[in-house]
Amino acid sequence: MNKIIIVCIISFLYAAPSFAGDRLLATGGVTQIEGSAGGGLTPWALISGYGTDSQIGASAFYTELRTNGGFDLSSGGVSIGLYNRVEVSLSQQKFGLSNTVPRESIRLDTLGVKVRVLGDAVYDQDNWVPQIAAGIHIKHNEDFSFVPKLLGAKKSSSVDVYVTATKLYLAAIKGRNVLLNATLLATEANQFGILGFGGDKHDGYRLEPAVSVALMLTDNVLLGTEYRAKPNNLNIYKEEDAKDLFVTWFPVRNFSVTAAYVDLGNIADKNNQRAWYLSGQISY
Repeated sequence: MNKIIIVCIISFLYAAPSFAGDRLLATGGVTQIEGSAGGGLTPWALISGYGTDSQIGASAFYTELRTNGGFDLSSGGVSIGLYNRVEVSLSQQKFGLSNTVPRESIRLDTLGVKVRVLGDAVYDQDNWVPQIAAGIHIKHNEDFSFVPKLLGAKKSSSVDVYVTATKLYLAAIKGRNVLLNATLLATEANQFGILGFGGDKHDGYRLEPAVSVALMLTDNVLLGTEYRAKPNNLNIYKEEDAKDLFVTWFPVRNFSVTAAYVDLGNIADKNNQRAWYLSGQISY
């Protein structure tokens, strides 16, 4: 799968000049951990890339994270936005297990599909209705039998289902744009799926909320914060909700860099796992 991701990114870079997205700066969001357009933690209703309703847009991203307990995460992938209506994404996360299981890692593959159902987050300024999208993340843990199954996880694959609403308020605070997002996920994933799905404590779907707030500090700098609730399915280790504070810089229209401080809570045998992460994204 990692070879597929590399090939997809190279293909994207080769084909990028043929895309001609005309949407406003940052209206494709950044890329969240599972590969969809959104914040770092949660999908937004925005469609990736800069394609309008008559264009095709696309994005490619790569993210690195390392916690204070030595866990490390690398994530990369690509997404295509079709006519500002449908988004298809493909990503892989590789999670290094620190000294919990030395020199070992877990790979999680995610195929995402998102559909904008109604509204326009940017142009419907005279309407209180936000942009609303529904999506799925089809996930497969390549290393399920190694660690997740031993911890009590029940499945190697599952599908997250979500509904998300995003509204961008232009010139809302001292002339600066404000973005609000709320997402509701039906999931049975342990640590986003890195530790498999379902568990000996609870096996089945749970509804988990997520929210994001972001402010355009300048015309090309976005400051935001997010919260994402997660299920607690395993008896052996308690799973806690995730929170972050991020800054995204758009030095040019087609490239952005996101730096974030993220609190992931308990991960396996390590408490209070916090990390800085850095993510780069190319969008057309």
